[in-house]
Amino acid sequence: MKRNLKVKFYIRYCDDFVILSESKNYLENVIPQISNFLNSALKLYLHPNKITIRKYHQGIDFLGYVSFPRHRSLRTKTKHRMFKKMQNKVTDFKKEKISKKSFNQTLQSYLGILMHCNGYKLKQKVLEFFVE
Repeated sequence: MKRNLKVKFYIRYCDDFVILSESKNYLENVIPQISNFLNSALKLYLHPNKITIRKYHQGIDFLGYVSFPRHRSLRTKTKHRMFKKMQNKVTDFKKEKISKKSFNQTLQSYLGILMHCNGYKLKQKVLEFFVE
């Protein structure tokens, strides 16, 4: 990315990456170059439904969060998945299918996820959900 394509603003974590640019045209032109490199050198393919070009005010959707210039929010899909799994954990705990330790580990995991975003109200909902 940096060496061959001279991408100036690039973020990567494992197989996820983000390229920032002021030019939509530049981003549209760099996609085929990246795809060709991944196909030829690594035998990997870009998922066509996971390539998005977004405007600055829409935030950067990356690793379960949407990052804006002054704050970070939990992605809606991540939030829904989290509450669905929490509901299952509460049910399993009440039916004694899981231990208190396992239940607490799940709670701590979700609170940890929320520490990395502006999720104070969401944290309160999680705590209410688990205390029921």
